[in-house]
This record gives sequence, C-alpha cells and structure tokens, in this order.
Amino acid sequence: MRIVTWTIRLFVFVLLVAFAARNTDPVTLRFYFDLALQTPLILALFGAFALGAFFGVLSLLGTVLRQRREMTSLRRKASPSEPVPPSFPPPAPPI
Repeated sequence: MRIVTWTIRLFVFVLLVAFAARNTDPVTLRFYFDLALQTPLILALFGAFALGAFFGVLSLLGTVLRQRREMTSLRRKASPSEPVPPSFPPPAPPI
C-alpha cells in the first residue's frame, strides 16, 4: 500500500513541476492605488492557492477550538481526577 501511495505522490509532484515549467510567463497583478506587481504566472497561481487554503483553515479554526473545549469538559465529567470523599465518617472498628 505504501508503494501505491508514494507512486501517486510522485506522479502528482511530477505533474505539478511540469505545470510550473509550462507557466513561467510574466503576468501583471494590478492592485488599488496604481500598485502593480509583475511575477511569473505559476507564482501568482501558487499564491492564490496558498491564500485560499489559509483562509479555509482560518474559517475552520473556531469550530475546531470549540469542539476541543467541549471534548475536554466531557472528559473531565466522565472521569474525575480526584476521588470524591465520603459524606459521612467511616464506621468505628469493633471493640
């Protein structure tokens, strides 16, 4: 199974390298206030992908943190770390 996984990874990597090699033409990114940036197309595509992935992870961060807090509180309720002392004293030994 590992061989299949690494073969697929290698294939995807070679495909991406070939894609990057074919898209080296310069493009101009125009921003507000007459700000322009000239960069290779592959860097612009990679930057857009990375920015989208970052905002996707950021949008899930609140949900993940809330679920972690909830799991921690449920674990504490399920197994208390300190034993509960009895509410009455133990009986005296017989004389």
